[in-house]
Amino acid sequence: MPNIKPVSDLRNYSEVLQDVTEGSPVFLTKNGRGKYAIVDMRDYEKTLATIRLMNELEKGRRSGETEPLITPEEMREHFRRRANEV
Repeated sequence: MPNIKPVSDLRNYSEVLQDVTEGSPVFLTKNGRGKYAIVDMRDYEKTLATIRLMNELEKGRRSGETEPLITPEEMREHFRRRANEV
């Protein structure tokens, strides 16, 4: 169940922060509406990593639509050359 508190509870912020755990953010409301979310640092880093991954996947999808595709043999040759470089 979501942990929802009014923003006025931040007067005693140490209590609010105790309720923040990985996978369990605290949502703060202002005038009865959702306004802020306090998340664990690991959750924040996971979210940023997911956004970066989604952006890279989108770049790949777009390049696949605009650039010519390579044949399986060209791909194998590319990886053979890279393996020999190591």
